Amino acid sequence: MSRTRFADLIQRQLELFEHEQAALIADCEHAERAYDAADREEAEERYSEYLDLVETGTDVLADLRDNFAMTMDEEAAEEYEQAFNRAVASRLPRFALEIENS
Repeated sequence: MSRTRFADLIQRQLELFEHEQAALIADCEHAERAYDAADREEAEERYSEYLDLVETGTDVLADLRDNFAMTMDEEAAEEYEQAFNRAVASRLPRFALEIENS
C-alpha cells in the first residue's frame, strides 16, 4: 500500500476486521477449498456458497469504510475511500473484487 495520510488508520481498521471477522475469513477459506475439491456436479453450488461469504465480507468492509468516510469532507472522503480500497486489494484480495461497487 502506498503511504497516504490514512495508511495507519486503514491498517488498524483492517487489523480490526481480520480480528472481528476471523470466523468469516476462515469460512471463506474453507468454502474456497471445498469448491476446489468439488466434483463437477457440486462445483457450482460450492462456488455460490463461497461467493456468498465473500459478499458478506465485502459488505462488512464497505460499511466500515463508508461509516468512517461519512465523518469527512467530500475531498478527504474520496481520498480515504480510494486508499481503503487499494489496501483491501493488497491485504484481503478476495474481498477486493466488488469493494469499489459497494
